[in-house]
Amino acid sequence: MDCIFCKIIAGDIPGERVLEDDEFLAIRDIAPKAASHVLVMPREHLPSLDEVGRWDADGKGQRLLDFTVRVADVLGIRGSGYRVVTNVGADAGQVVDHLHLHVMGGDRLGEFH
Repeated sequence: MDCIFCKIIAGDIPGERVLEDDEFLAIRDIAPKAASHVLVMPREHLPSLDEVGRWDADGKGQRLLDFTVRVADVLGIRGSGYRVVTNVGADAGQVVDHLHLHVMGGDRLGEFH
């Protein structure tokens, strides 16, 4: 597979790991948009949020969200607030076709509408 996130998950390409378990991985973004900016992704290749319905039969979506909250805790931004964003498709700015959530915080973020 030619997916850069799959290669990071496999350990073929380095990534600064923040938290991981059997299902998910969190790495620091290489071009951060906030003081803390981490990408949370499932280890299983899933192109985008559009595919979560077929993937979530056993509650993986809820576990992904729970893992994301744990990441915010590890980063120390849970109490002050953080933003979670995912881009779906080219028009939304999705660059890597592997579901990933951007977790950002650590300073005051601008309004997002």
